[in-house]
Amino acid sequence: MAQPERRGPQVLNIGEVLAQLSGDFPGMTASKIRFLEEKGLINPRRTPAGYRQYSDGDVERLRFVLALQRDQYLPLKVIKDYLDAIDRGERPENLPPGVVVSPRIVSDELAMELQNRGRKFTEEQLRTESGASIPLLQSLLSFGLISHSNGKFDEHALQVARACVQLESHGLEPRHLRPFQAAAEREFGLVERVVAPLASRRDSASQARAAEAAREISDLCLVLHRALVQDRISRMDI
Repeated sequence: MAQPERRGPQVLNIGEVLAQLSGDFPGMTASKIRFLEEKGLINPRRTPAGYRQYSDGDVERLRFVLALQRDQYLPLKVIKDYLDAIDRGERPENLPPGVVVSPRIVSDELAMELQNRGRKFTEEQLRTESGASIPLLQSLLSFGLISHSNGKFDEHALQVARACVQLESHGLEPRHLRPFQAAAEREFGLVERVVAPLASRRDSASQARAAEAAREISDLCLVLHRALVQDRISRMDI
């Protein structure tokens, strides 16, 4: 009796990968896949002639990345940290619906960050989570330090509220913090100008590059701001 033919792992070209992903991610393009490769999120094999060869595992890895971007609005740096944990043989928990990845686990801190990104809070929940009083939240709203959409606050509002609770204990009230809002607006304007050429393009790869560049520039601005403030503190005569 003839033995059934053994088949090796499936090898796909980029067009076949797009065909598999297009149902769940209709805006996916070849340039977006190549961009994710440039960022180190996938690493397809290459033929001696340099052609990419994608495996089923590469496709599932792409599904994982795209689902986290679409459903959780995570930056690629955070997703890559998650993938690095997976590659170390750990088991992810709290994965978004529809994401299939081989069993592993990430750190408690990263799992919590992934879980929290999509959270929304009522005003009561925001007070409970942040420890802010009703007058403090009202002041934060009136000075534009936090905002809501249809009565729901996001994770950024929670971070602001928590920070302001601590600052309040040092005598700093929301009215003292308006320069931070003005500085944030100026920084955003700077970032927006830098990424405008990419953001103006309509293809998904350019949009992804613009979003990632904006986050990287913002992170560098925060580093610069902290270093400048710490420099001045170090010169205090105390």
